[in-house]
Amino acid sequence: MSYQVLARKWRPRRFAELVGQEHVVRALMHSLDSGRMHHAYLFTGTRGVGKTTIARIFAKSLNCAKGVSAEPCGECAVCRSVDEGRFIDLLEIDAASNTGVDDVRELIENAQYAPTSGRYKVYLIDEVHMLSRSAFNALLKILEEPPEHAKFLLATTDPQKLPMTVLSRCLQFSLKRLQPEQIVAQMQHILQAEQIKFDDEALIELTRGADGSLRDGLSLLDQAIAYGNGSVLAEDVRAMLGTIARSEVFGLLKALAEGNGQALLQEARQIESFTPDFGAVLDDLAVALHRIQLRQLVPELDQDAAEVVSLADRLDAVEVQMYYQLALRGRNELAIAPDVTTGFEMALLRMLAFRPDQGTTHIADKPRTSVAPENIHKPPVTTTSPLGSTATESPVVIAPPPGQKTQPLAGKISVAGSEVATQLSAPSAVGVHPGLPDDADAWERIVKQADLCGAVGQLAQQAVLRGREGSTLILALAPKHMALAISPLDTQLEQHLSKLFGKPVRVHCVAEDASEAPAARAERASQIQQKVAADALQNDPLVQDMQKRLGASVIPKSIRPLET
Repeated sequence: MSYQVLARKWRPRRFAELVGQEHVVRALMHSLDSGRMHHAYLFTGTRGVGKTTIARIFAKSLNCAKGVSAEPCGECAVCRSVDEGRFIDLLEIDAASNTGVDDVRELIENAQYAPTSGRYKVYLIDEVHMLSRSAFNALLKILEEPPEHAKFLLATTDPQKLPMTVLSRCLQFSLKRLQPEQIVAQMQHILQAEQIKFDDEALIELTRGADGSLRDGLSLLDQAIAYGNGSVLAEDVRAMLGTIARSEVFGLLKALAEGNGQALLQEARQIESFTPDFGAVLDDLAVALHRIQLRQLVPELDQDAAEVVSLADRLDAVEVQMYYQLALRGRNELAIAPDVTTGFEMALLRMLAFRPDQGTTHIADKPRTSVAPENIHKPPVTTTSPLGSTATESPVVIAPPPGQKTQPLAGKISVAGSEVATQLSAPSAVGVHPGLPDDADAWERIVKQADLCGAVGQLAQQAVLRGREGSTLILALAPKHMALAISPLDTQLEQHLSKLFGKPVRVHCVAEDASEAPAARAERASQIQQKVAADALQNDPLVQDMQKRLGASVIPKSIRPLET
């Protein structure tokens, strides 16, 4: 006997065997048992959720030799012929290939004749939305004046394309996408009956690929059985589908939580070695972030895995929202990326770049801390002379000749020049705001006083005020930072500003030059301060003497001006 695919072999033949769709089954069974049946039914829903299967069971219930019933016997000649697809009074029409008015006219003419062997002629029109306008008009005629012996069962994945005149003459049932646990349970039932070895993780992977369609799930299950040579195991299924283990996704999130760029890229390259579907990987990332957010905001919902609990504690709730948005954006941008690998990595690097506690450079080198916006501004160097001389305390590492230990050298490096002190001076704080800010300097002072942190703080720090329209502030963001202009970050910024000013404030973000944003100003000030410290160190007599006598050299990255 030839092999029969699982979707056909295990197609339900009774209402009780249907997976899901209880709301549809209940209504149809009641109408059959009571004899109160409509002449036209419309079944809508995505592919593979049971539209045509329900229609066939309904046709069998109408014509069963033992009488009209919600429980057809399944043994009589009518029931067997319906199951085998050869019942002469069940006419299945594929509207996708029979779209013309002539096809529908032929149906109408045929419908006038009495059934050949059953009680009712049942017309099953699949993908009915594909009919032409003239064909719909012809169909409408018979739906308005149907023969008593005819029933019309229409199925479609796109009910929006049906004319209202047709919809109003049908009893409509909307079939739901199946839940993952329903598909997994049916797969388990089938595999146990078929005596095929499987593991639950493999079925979960297949269910994700099925995307709510049991038929698609069973087709993938057939493929997995063939790929695994008679068994269905998680490792084989991932290789077949181009997916990755859940632990790989959580590895990415752990690296993001730590702000560790090197670890993030190592995890990404490990995933890339499997040549996966990168869109599916970003989808998995979004699903994981959804679970983390549920744990943070609705912890009583269910029991979560240890890695979800850990990440929920380490990530800020707003940060999770931002990562979720960036995962979706990265998913959509894969098609226009130079290549999918680059697009995937850039999506991850964008998340790293927009971490709430990061500045604009050396992201991976910074520890994860919660930094208020005012701390982003580097303080001015310490003034040691009323004439404008400045001094910076710098912990400096001097690299000795081979064989000697590295020793830190701390000291004050004095550099004359009031111009540098002027450039490094932080803006003074303001106490009362009689009105909204109207320039970049005022915006910087407002951002400092608002005490914003996290992702919303980054939005404010990367923005520069371009103007006002009433109570709406027009904020410019560099194109690379426009991903911060998303809900709920912009909404939270509005709430902070409204509280600060005591009246409703709105923000509108545009993609423009933002070189005068607080973060950009702070970065330039930091670079100047760093250069002052480095130059002063190179000119210090003690350092020059050590270089001359001991052959030592200064390690530039070790120079860090101390905050005063």
